Amino acid sequence: MAFSLESTQKLRDGNEIPLMGFGTYEMEGHEAYSAVKHALEAGYRHIDSAEWYYNERQCGRAVVDFCTASGVPRSSIFFTTKLQTNAGYAAAKASIARSLETCGLGYIDLYLMHSPIGGPTKRADSWRAILEARDEGKIRSAGVSNFGVKHLKEILDSGVELPVLNQVDLHPFMTRTDIVAICKEHDIALEAWAPLVRGYRFTHPSIRNLAQKYHKEPAQVLLRYSLQKGYIPLPKSSSPPRIRSNLDVYDFELTSVEIAHLDNLNEGAIVISGWLSSLIPVF
Repeated sequence: MAFSLESTQKLRDGNEIPLMGFGTYEMEGHEAYSAVKHALEAGYRHIDSAEWYYNERQCGRAVVDFCTASGVPRSSIFFTTKLQTNAGYAAAKASIARSLETCGLGYIDLYLMHSPIGGPTKRADSWRAILEARDEGKIRSAGVSNFGVKHLKEILDSGVELPVLNQVDLHPFMTRTDIVAICKEHDIALEAWAPLVRGYRFTHPSIRNLAQKYHKEPAQVLLRYSLQKGYIPLPKSSSPPRIRSNLDVYDFELTSVEIAHLDNLNEGAIVISGWLSSLIPVF
């Protein structure tokens, strides 16, 4: 199974997304700007931000400055941001316009509903606004984040256009097989936030043993797992050496037996606190 830093996945709307992304959760100010700039210089071409992260401006500025300095066109950078609150059609339209202005990138490659919070009516109204913004050219692709099976079925049953992608907490210790199954059935790409389990399982015997076998870091084993599962991982780091080492995943391959073993490590590990953790039970 060959992958490279240039590998992409075609979304159901025909757009292509780089398979390796760079996450910016809990990064603000200069830290966000510096980390994104380092990531782009290291070769990442996929940056994941969010209205809730309060770093859209810094991420966008890093992209602009990198493109200006390097000559890499804006079109080569895939930028994602997300709707923080499902508060209805007008509010969603205003949030999209605000994010577009804040990031300063001219358009947004992928725009996600950050959560299903708000109830069926607010979700439907927010989704309508997102699709309309896509049709207007403000965003290129429309997706969701942290949607469980019941939320995806709600969209399916409504008969409206499906999201191209669902960004969910995915790793060997949180496999979410029901969500993965429905997404694969309906050609909804899966993006893995916290693919490194925030470092909490780096010393797990199975991860440590595979790292030793392949002469890799635990993070690299976890990222390789994501790629081979068909997920789009979003590793996050503010350390330049770690940002670079997280890309060193293309010269080894886990066996099918090893992938199956990692799948069996599932323990429903929640690796985030705050308002988003309240979504876990409804998944």
